[in-house]
Amino acid sequence: MENTTTTKCPDFPADLEYLSGFGNHLSSEAIAGALPQGQNSPLICPYGLYAEQISGTSFTAPRKLNYRSWLYRIKPSVTHEPFKPRVPSHGKLVSEFNHSNSSATPTQLRWKPVEIPEEPTDFIDGLYTVCGAGSSYLRHGFAIHMYSANKSMDNCAFCNADGDFLIVPQKGRLWITTECGRLQVSPGEIVVLPQGFRFVVNLPDGPSRGYVAEIFGTHFQLPDLGPIGANGLAAPRDFFAPTAWFEQTFHPGYTIVQKFGGELFTAKQDFSPFNVVAWHGNYVPYKYDLSKFCPYNTVLLDHSDPSINTVLTAPTDKPGVALVDFVIFPPRWLVAEHTFRPPYYHRNCMSEFMGLIYGGYEAKADGFLPGGASLHSCMTPHGPDTRTYEATVALGNESGPRRIADTMAFMFESCLIPRVCPWALDSPFLDHDYYQCWIGLRPHFSGEATKAQSGDFQNGHN
Repeated sequence: MENTTTTKCPDFPADLEYLSGFGNHLSSEAIAGALPQGQNSPLICPYGLYAEQISGTSFTAPRKLNYRSWLYRIKPSVTHEPFKPRVPSHGKLVSEFNHSNSSATPTQLRWKPVEIPEEPTDFIDGLYTVCGAGSSYLRHGFAIHMYSANKSMDNCAFCNADGDFLIVPQKGRLWITTECGRLQVSPGEIVVLPQGFRFVVNLPDGPSRGYVAEIFGTHFQLPDLGPIGANGLAAPRDFFAPTAWFEQTFHPGYTIVQKFGGELFTAKQDFSPFNVVAWHGNYVPYKYDLSKFCPYNTVLLDHSDPSINTVLTAPTDKPGVALVDFVIFPPRWLVAEHTFRPPYYHRNCMSEFMGLIYGGYEAKADGFLPGGASLHSCMTPHGPDTRTYEATVALGNESGPRRIADTMAFMFESCLIPRVCPWALDSPFLDHDYYQCWIGLRPHFSGEATKAQSGDFQNGHN
């Protein structure tokens, strides 16, 4: 039974304005003339503002990979009391994966949708780590979290010093206030909150649930298109950054909650962190509507590799190898001939965490539900369940074109092997019968070529 806790949630305008473009150098001012001209840090900034830079990369990173923004604020963010460990602590956030806090398992795992908590729970307390690998201290690795909440954050802001958050809401809109401005993010959209930015998550619809990928030491970028050419997949113009917005209200006892090495720390200040009157740069929060993705697909035979559906990628030093790829499976047409159209059976050197925003997933007829998740780790076999396989082959080669509609599944794929947190393995929502979905697969081997195969050979398809 869902809790419908209501909390103070400031209204967002229905016609929020955004800036368009991925990786662009953008600028925005809530008051005309607030941005300095000709330099970043003048002796006296317009309107008596403070200049403050936030860097997402080292100063000497190559220009094409260098991320930074200048913020012009009423008070600098340094004016707070010392940080102290948060009380109560949050025992289910992990940014350093080892034997002491997580386990390795090659078993296929699947979770049913998590229920909305009964007690008042905001985004911070509703966030918990499912799995991950590496270390935020060593600046290499990732964590996959999920969240389930029912109240807005009140008189506090969250800051992740460990890495970037890619948030995928599945239930309930998120009204997110950042230092660069405000973003409304609905299920079917995603938002990226870069390392170091302070933000607040309000829940205008009450109960909310979703997924989060966190990356350490790098940032998401658009994948190269290669032979696809200059267009397709996610278009840069469809990524939206907020416009400058600020509040000047006195906030006694305002709390900054900082995630640092997976632990939470708090510091008090007497003003809102959202006092940025103007900003410019290329290091900003942004959102993207997944319905704008332009998918490419097979037009003759065989099932395309899922990499063709990559929205964003966080690369490693090895060419073509991702720390985390964010891949979606949107509505699209299936037209391949003489082809098993669902995803093929597979063992992958990458590890795959899947979630479902709405609808059903083409490879799982039962059990994989919106708000649920699955994990298929490095070289663990996976693929369509028995019911999907049997229904597909029963259609034969005359099934004709078919449109997959009303669905949005996604995958976080990583080259690292994830360790799974104990609360995820002990969760009452873990589907202990997941393996049963493949047990019914039976041999169809007859020792003779089928009529369809003979036809394929005659047509030159081997």
